[in-house]
Amino acid sequence: MSEQLRVAVIGCGNISGAYGETIGAYPSVRIAGATDVDPALSAAFVGRFGGVDYPSLDDVLDDPGVDAIVNLTYPGVHAEVTTAALEAGKHVHSEKPLAPDYASARSLVDLAAERNLRLSCSPITFMGEAQETMRRLVDEGAIGTVRVAYAEVNWSRIESWHPRPEPFYLIGPFADVGVYPLTILTAMFGPARRVTAFGTIVYPDRTTTSGERFSPGAPDFGVAVVELASGTVVRLTANFYVGRHSKQSGIELHGDTGSVFLSSWQEFDAAVELAPFGGSYEPVPVANAFRGTDWGRALGDLSDAIVTGRPHRATGAHAAHIVEILDAITASANEGRAVAVTSSFPLPELRPTPLPST
Repeated sequence: MSEQLRVAVIGCGNISGAYGETIGAYPSVRIAGATDVDPALSAAFVGRFGGVDYPSLDDVLDDPGVDAIVNLTYPGVHAEVTTAALEAGKHVHSEKPLAPDYASARSLVDLAAERNLRLSCSPITFMGEAQETMRRLVDEGAIGTVRVAYAEVNWSRIESWHPRPEPFYLIGPFADVGVYPLTILTAMFGPARRVTAFGTIVYPDRTTTSGERFSPGAPDFGVAVVELASGTVVRLTANFYVGRHSKQSGIELHGDTGSVFLSSWQEFDAAVELAPFGGSYEPVPVANAFRGTDWGRALGDLSDAIVTGRPHRATGAHAAHIVEILDAITASANEGRAVAVTSSFPLPELRPTPLPST
């Protein structure tokens, strides 16, 4: 690697602009270029953020001036693209989910280790200022032992705002957005060990913004109880039906002596509130919070980790564990039984940001 981590974006769809905007804030990372199966999309991306408009993925992987790829392709090809990049000697940061099933995800982790390459994966919102504030409160014992966590993922009807919603309905809301609170909670409390879940299609007749009709290929509503090895029990709901305006939102942690509420599992400047057991919530200051979601933080952390030799925080092993939880949710919902989860991962370290006095 040169003085900068030179990254190429693979897939220039809806989320690529948010990555391009936030990556630019990190001097240690440079956008080397991009490619997409739709040449108009990659041309627009490099026109906005710079770099080479590569004709294909192979051209990206053949360029020694690219150190890492940012895999923003559709979920169905995440594993294929990541495998090709690792085999070509490139570090990878992938959007979620890492792979379609745990066996495939684990093989990517193993391949990266064999090649001495870094494998990073979203979600990275556990590195947000609000999310880390919540974690510090728990680590400092502000609410005692946390035994129950509630997480709400009401992600609205994707076809009402996304131009190409069908791929997300093939994997369902747990794999698309339920992974955000799952990643935050496992980053705080450690791995899952058992899952009991329910899923169904509540809204079968969908219409895209261009007027095309389709039906979900996976449940568009689900509830999962995830038992963590630490003893914390998580109740997670996820759907592509209820609007984001719902009063049920974010993450709420309940401990022996109090509770913490996080208004959003995505926004780094989310509200954090603390309440004693039986008392009222009061706001907790969140210092120097990024407004919205800093997607580029994954690459900033990755580049620093490579230079300093420390572990990066959003590891492939953690992402693979999340995929195993997703597999367990699907199996439990389909078979009507509790399903064990066996994998593990090293907990990510908090970033060196002190909690302000309250």
